Amino acid sequence: MHTMWKGSISFGLVNIPVKLHSATENKDIKLRNLHKECQSPVKYEKVCPVCEKEVGQDDIVKGFEYTKNKFVILEAEDLDAIKEEKEDKAVDIVDFVKLEEIDPIYFDRSYYLSPNDGGAKAYGLLRRALEETGKIGLAKITIRSKEHLAVVRIYQNTLVMETIYYPDEVRDFQEVPNVPEESNMVEKELDTAKLLIEQLSTAFEPEKYHDEYRTALLELIEQKKTGEEVSTAKEPAKKDNVTDLMDALEKSLNKTQKGKKKTTTKRKKTTKKTASQKAN
Repeated sequence: MHTMWKGSISFGLVNIPVKLHSATENKDIKLRNLHKECQSPVKYEKVCPVCEKEVGQDDIVKGFEYTKNKFVILEAEDLDAIKEEKEDKAVDIVDFVKLEEIDPIYFDRSYYLSPNDGGAKAYGLLRRALEETGKIGLAKITIRSKEHLAVVRIYQNTLVMETIYYPDEVRDFQEVPNVPEESNMVEKELDTAKLLIEQLSTAFEPEKYHDEYRTALLELIEQKKTGEEVSTAKEPAKKDNVTDLMDALEKSLNKTQKGKKKTTTKRKKTTKKTASQKAN
């Protein structure tokens, strides 16, 4: 399993060296956008709308738009300084709480925690302590320049860290439109609904659920492959320096011609004005 982060879990004076591994994976089937005419993948380039040219990574800076078209530019050095200050590679447990006290709306992503070199004993100690107290650890951690609130709990026999949203990241439920107020229920309808829920109630067995859309899409793709309904993307023609030069020259020529037209128009207006003044 790929290690995506190395650091430690700390609570009180206890420090446990750990590795972080993604506990979930996105199995969505990725479809490419192709040009209908030649079935070649469509490229998405970063282009400046003012300069009308492609922009490389080295020419891009970060900016915060505080009002329409007004930006505060943040230099890489500024961001790195904050990153170094906050990213101390530690899962710092600040409190212990009960899992049922946290509403599922707060949960974001799950990660497995494994002990790093020399951390097996302390890892086992924390796991046992959490198990016997029925508590989970509430922690802070910085991942990829973003500070997260997280919980550390037990899943099977493994410690799991789950990032959770901060309260101000969860939208206010009172802003949800058209939610009906409590209304008088017909008792018979309510009893029928409760009976239906009772009949459909069962133990949660995750293995019996699967993505039917993904399965159908994979089957369709396999059928088309077997029936040889496939297309091969054409290699784009390589531009040589002559072509690039001609393109640049033509664009320059067009701009020059436009500039001349504007100058000629201004001169004509000026000539007319002068002639009119002389006549007077």
